[in-house]
Amino acid sequence: MLAHLQDWLTLGIRWIHFIAGAAWIGASFYFNWLNHSLRPPEEERDNIGGEVWAVHGGDFFQVNKFKGAPEKLPGTLHWFKWEAYLTWISGFAMLVLVYYLKPGYLVDPSVADITQSQGVMIGLGTIVVGWFVYDLMCKSPLGKNGRLLAIIGFAMVVVVTYALCNVLGSRAAYIHVGAMLGTIMAANVFFVIIPNQRVMVDAMSKGEAPDVSLGEAGALRSLHNNYMTLPVLFVMVSNAHPSTFGHEYNWLILAALTIIGVMTRHYFNLKNKGKKQPLWLVASALGMFILAYLVSPKPAPALSENGAASSPITFAQVQTIMEARCTSCHAEKPTYEAFPTPPKGVILTSYDKIKAHQEQVKTSLETNYMPLGNLTKMTAEERQTVIQWIAQGAQFP
Repeated sequence: MLAHLQDWLTLGIRWIHFIAGAAWIGASFYFNWLNHSLRPPEEERDNIGGEVWAVHGGDFFQVNKFKGAPEKLPGTLHWFKWEAYLTWISGFAMLVLVYYLKPGYLVDPSVADITQSQGVMIGLGTIVVGWFVYDLMCKSPLGKNGRLLAIIGFAMVVVVTYALCNVLGSRAAYIHVGAMLGTIMAANVFFVIIPNQRVMVDAMSKGEAPDVSLGEAGALRSLHNNYMTLPVLFVMVSNAHPSTFGHEYNWLILAALTIIGVMTRHYFNLKNKGKKQPLWLVASALGMFILAYLVSPKPAPALSENGAASSPITFAQVQTIMEARCTSCHAEKPTYEAFPTPPKGVILTSYDKIKAHQEQVKTSLETNYMPLGNLTKMTAEERQTVIQWIAQGAQFP
């Protein structure tokens, strides 16, 4: 009953996370495009620093950017904050439900011998410390050198990724890197962007001139968020690509994906400013295709170590392994309490069912994605036996 309730709650929160995240990312992309697309007004006007014309849905729009702030505030002023807050709240709720409360996802005994509680503390510590370190860097003299800040910040993310991939389960490691970056993005909104805007609005309400530097600081944090968006988005969907987080060099793969995402955003940010430098986009696309090729599972050779054809593996050998390592979850009625139904509907209790899912089984074993957290302690020999059986044609004598 508890497992059913947890799955139901997770699905509902995931839907909220999806909607809020789409709204937040959409707003981030739009306002960065808007800010970079502003051009000097065709007719000079007092206190107007830039304008942009657009057409959408059959209507024309003109947006003006003030030099600092308007002389008088309008009756209705739109704030963009709840998209960020709901995205973080729902994301953290899923982190608790899926990783902290459900055994199997967070720690992997084959990676590090730690307890579930220790894994939770490591995960939470990464998220909290990540924000404080980033915030201190931005407030230090380093924050005034955008390029150096980006290089050092990226290096620190790589170090954190490497450390997590050697402590937590690989899937959990990826998720916590994304959670750390997502927390930094949401905290930028909560602690810097919105408070700075509120101080400026309050000053104007009192008839005082607002501190323009507060707006500039908020705009810089917003730009940081923009560059972090694509790496975080990939982490959100990475569980569908076990060839990345399950790879031997999973930390290096995520580092490469981060660079590719940043390069992609940099191209569009430059383009919006009127600077067309397509090499950024070409390089990121080429890098993505090369990376996809390198991480894609390679066909298992049906040869023995000395190069001779390996002896045929029987289904009886495979079935024994499946019953010992896989069917506690992948059965019509799983005996593992965390799963009231077989994950992804995959059932591995008979030859026909194993045959039908052989490619999923092969990929999950090649990438160490399954068994989940290796809770059933599948050995490398058992893993290779099943892979070889599938490579030999998944025959049933």
